[in-house]
Amino acid sequence: MSMEKNTMNPDHPRRIVIAGGGTAGWMAAAALSKTFGECIDLTLVESEQIGTVGVGEATIPPMIIFHRLLGISESDFMRATKATFKLGIAFENWKEKDHRYFHSFGKTGKDHWSCGFQHFWLDGLARGHNQSYDDYCLELVSAEENKFAHLPDEGMSYAYHLDSSAYAKFLRGFSEENGAKRIEGKISSVNLHAETGAISSLTLESGETVEGDIFVDCTGFRALLIGDALGTGYDDWSDELPCNRAIAIQTQSVGNPVPYTRSMAHDAGWQWRIPLQHRTGNGLVYCSDYLDEDQALERLLGNIEGETLRDPNFIKFTTGARKKQWVKNCVAVGLSSGFMEPLESTSIHLIQRNVLRLIRMMPFGEIHQTDIDEFNQQAELDMDTIKDFLVLHYVANNRTEPFWERCRNTKISDKLKHRIELFRETGRAFRQSDELFAENSWIQVMMGQGIMPKSYHPLATKMRDDEVEYLLSSIRKQVSKTVNALPTHHDYVRQYCGAADV
Repeated sequence: MSMEKNTMNPDHPRRIVIAGGGTAGWMAAAALSKTFGECIDLTLVESEQIGTVGVGEATIPPMIIFHRLLGISESDFMRATKATFKLGIAFENWKEKDHRYFHSFGKTGKDHWSCGFQHFWLDGLARGHNQSYDDYCLELVSAEENKFAHLPDEGMSYAYHLDSSAYAKFLRGFSEENGAKRIEGKISSVNLHAETGAISSLTLESGETVEGDIFVDCTGFRALLIGDALGTGYDDWSDELPCNRAIAIQTQSVGNPVPYTRSMAHDAGWQWRIPLQHRTGNGLVYCSDYLDEDQALERLLGNIEGETLRDPNFIKFTTGARKKQWVKNCVAVGLSSGFMEPLESTSIHLIQRNVLRLIRMMPFGEIHQTDIDEFNQQAELDMDTIKDFLVLHYVANNRTEPFWERCRNTKISDKLKHRIELFRETGRAFRQSDELFAENSWIQVMMGQGIMPKSYHPLATKMRDDEVEYLLSSIRKQVSKTVNALPTHHDYVRQYCGAADV
C-alpha cells in the first residue's frame, strides 16, 4: 500500500490524526509531538460528551521510562495527578480465603549467574532457615512498613497510583505545548480510500472533515476505526479470563495512602483499592455468569472505606485482543487494541508499548507491510505473555466456589503449562525474550498461589552451613537496615509532590 512519499520532513509534515482522548489518546499525542515536533502535523479529535473508562489508576515501573523519554518532571506529574508511589500489589484471598501474599516490584535476594536466589532460599529452608521469601525483597518490606524514598542508583523499583482523568489533562497541556492540535467533536463517519481501503479522513458531527496519513485509534472499546471501519476482528479470551464486568467508584480517603494496591478476591472475581493523595479508587471485577449487577454493587459498597464521591461507573468488557493492531494506515492504542482486566495494572503499559512501537516504526514515506507485520507480531507477543501471567492468578487456587472451580479447570496455553511445571519440578523461572514480567514476578505469584518447587539447583547445596547463614542473614539485615532508614510513604509524598489542594 502506498501513501504520500517522503512526508517525514518539516516542509511536508506527515499528518497524524488521533481519534479519541483519555489516557490513551493523550499519551500518544504527548509522545508523538515531543519526538517528532514539526516533522508531523498532529491532530487529536475528542468530545467532552464522551466519557472515558477511567479505571487505569495503577501503573507499573516502565512508566518511569516513558516520562524520562518525554522529559516530564516526576514531581510535577505526581503533583498534577495527586499521585502516590506504588511498590507492588497485595493479593488477598486469591489462593484461598484468609490467605495473603505480595507481588512486589524489584528483585528478591541476590541471583547467581547460574541460578536465581530462590534456589538458595529453598536450600536454606531445607537447612532450617525458615524466614519468608518476602524478607529478602526491599520493595516488599518497604511496602509492608509503609515506607518509601528514592534511593541512589535506582535502588528502589516503583510505579504510581494516579488520577487518570488528571493525567490525561496534564498530558494534553504537554502535547499542546509541543504542537499538538485538539479538535472538539464527535466522529460521525470514518472515510476510506476507494482504491486502497485505508482511512482517508474522519467526518465529525459538525460536518468538519479531518484528513490524515496515519490514524491512531484511541476510541476505547468502541474501536470505531480499526474495528468498525476496517473490520478487524477480535480474539475473545473469556474462556481463560472469564470476568466480563466491572464497577468503579471513588471514595474519600480515611487514612494515609499506603504504597501498594490491594487486590481482594471474592467468590466471583476480585476487588481493587488504589490510594491516591486526595481519594481512594475502588472497583469490583466480576463474571456476570455468577453475579448480577445489583449483587455486585451491593458487594462493592459493603467493602469500601469512606464516603462515596460520585456515582458508580458500570463497565462491560470482553477480555481479548484485536487480531491485528496495525491495519493499513491505522494503529490501535488503548482499549481499541484489547483488554485483559486491570489485575496487574497493564492497561497503561500496553498503551505505552504501542505508542513507542509506532514511534520506532514510523514510516518515512510509504507504509511498508513488513513494518506492519513486525508491529503486529511484537504486539501479539506482548499480549500473549501478559495474558498467561494473569491466567496464572486464576488457575492456581484452592477456593471452592463455582467461579474458582471453573478457573482452576481452565485449559491454559502450552507455554503457561510449561512455566508452571518447570517451576514446580525444578524451581526454575526464566524471562522470555522481551516480556514484561521478570522472573521474580513469576516466582512471587506462583509461590503466592501455592505452587512450590519440589527441587532446586544443585549449586545451592555446595555452600557450607556457615556460608548459607551468612548469605541469607546479610541480605535480610541489609533490607531491614535500608527500610528502617526510610521515611514514611505519606511524609515523603507530602514533601516531594504533595498537591496543594489535598
